[in-house]
Amino acid sequence: MAKELRIGVLGCGFMGKAHSNAWSQVSHFFDREHKPVLKAVYGRKEDMDKLEPFARRWGYESIETDWRKVIERDDVDLIDVCVPNIMHHDCVIAAAEAGKIVVCEKPLAMNVQEAEEMVAAVEKAGVPNMVSFNYRRVPAISLAKQIIDEGRIGRPFHYRATYNQDYTISTKVPQGGLALWRLDAKVAGSGVTGDLLAHSIDTAEWLNGPIQKVTAYTETFVKERVHAETGKVEKVNIDDACMFLAVFANGSLGTFESTRYARGRKNYNTLEVNGENGAVFFDLEDPHVLQYFRYADPDIGKKIEDHLTGWQRIHVTNAEHPYMKNWWVPGCTIGYEHTFINSFADFLASLEGGPKFQPDMRQALRTQRVCDAVLQSAKEGRWVEIPA
Repeated sequence: MAKELRIGVLGCGFMGKAHSNAWSQVSHFFDREHKPVLKAVYGRKEDMDKLEPFARRWGYESIETDWRKVIERDDVDLIDVCVPNIMHHDCVIAAAEAGKIVVCEKPLAMNVQEAEEMVAAVEKAGVPNMVSFNYRRVPAISLAKQIIDEGRIGRPFHYRATYNQDYTISTKVPQGGLALWRLDAKVAGSGVTGDLLAHSIDTAEWLNGPIQKVTAYTETFVKERVHAETGKVEKVNIDDACMFLAVFANGSLGTFESTRYARGRKNYNTLEVNGENGAVFFDLEDPHVLQYFRYADPDIGKKIEDHLTGWQRIHVTNAEHPYMKNWWVPGCTIGYEHTFINSFADFLASLEGGPKFQPDMRQALRTQRVCDAVLQSAKEGRWVEIPA
């Protein structure tokens, strides 16, 4: 008989929906000892008109308007933190001190100091924990990891990442509030660096190893916006766009770009790794495809026949591909929501004696260090080293 894992989710917004769906679905597709049960969801009193229908839609047994009460409940085993970034620190530490399993959305914290305190809390309490960098669980990106680990691209020379959107171009878009807190630096900590590039950084270090140093530039194109909660025009303090160069520990060079002002790009998250014997390319707007360039045989190092070289599109839907044996028949694709289900399946496996889940909070602290170094470099106009 499956063992109930009683879930308390903090937050009823976009990420609360993604996580609620994943907890609801994971047992339908993955054979795990634990069966998640949605016990309680937190939302602010002023958002009650959204909280109550949210709880009904996803089948939560109860609601709370004080996040501390969710953590204090004896009938909750796991706290899933899906609230704005400014709340991550206090929620995670309180959950750890209460002995709860902790799941946290990215970025881990507002800054490195907060992240260090959160890591110290979960490690002192000895509680299992994970950070939801869900793009590691896109099957095509996981396949890229497999190809790299198998030595098929050889020595890496270049890593390129972009993460571009266009939803804040209009000057009429406000900052703050339930929907647009990511534009309010007091709540989000940073703009595209923490929101988008954190994903790119986590994926890059997973695929290509640690980043040693960065040099960056940021821009805020719209300097003032009406605040959704105060109605006043206020200065915008987040970065609308960020670009940085990176040097990896393995000697390869990296370029990273992110903006919310790329007209026509909705969630354009790409990566490319160029190596001595091959290359891989991925685009989240075409998520079921991994492009792979094979130049040399990894076993003997000999160049393949000239007439067989060229980019190949791998349709990542076969049972042999990462995660896909749990889903549909070959040729049938999965989507964005499935990356969270795959993540929770791996996390549940780690609770049941399987491989340690990554990224945990200590690994996410590493990403936070890179994000902070990027912002520091942009502010000071110089290369910044990343602590090991």
